[in-house]
Amino acid sequence: QVRLVESGGGLVQAGGSLRLSCAASGRTFSSYVMAWFRQAPGKEREFVAHISRSGGPTYRADSEKGRFTISRDNAKNTVYLQMNSLKPEDTAVYYCAADSSGPSSWYGDYHLWGQGTQVTVSS
Repeated sequence: QVRLVESGGGLVQAGGSLRLSCAASGRTFSSYVMAWFRQAPGKEREFVAHISRSGGPTYRADSEKGRFTISRDNAKNTVYLQMNSLKPEDTAVYYCAADSSGPSSWYGDYHLWGQGTQVTVSS
């Protein structure tokens, strides 16, 4: 049974950095496309980035592009989201997600989800 658990969130000042981790159970991690989504206060859940089975990243064409880096370590069953130059508008609950099909920026395409980790960026 595959489970996803996010960690690494917290409170940082604007301009700071955080590295989020999503640990997956099981032996089939490498077969999943992994993604990060976030949900900010008063907003719908939105796509942040996804990464292919071979490690190819895709980012949304928004302000976080160029500041965020998604990566994966299949040997550790873990996907990461490195976030630099954080802004208050990055404040959200960040979720990792997995799917055994092709990559997608729509949350409805993902059938495995973590519980989320809170990222708060203060000014």
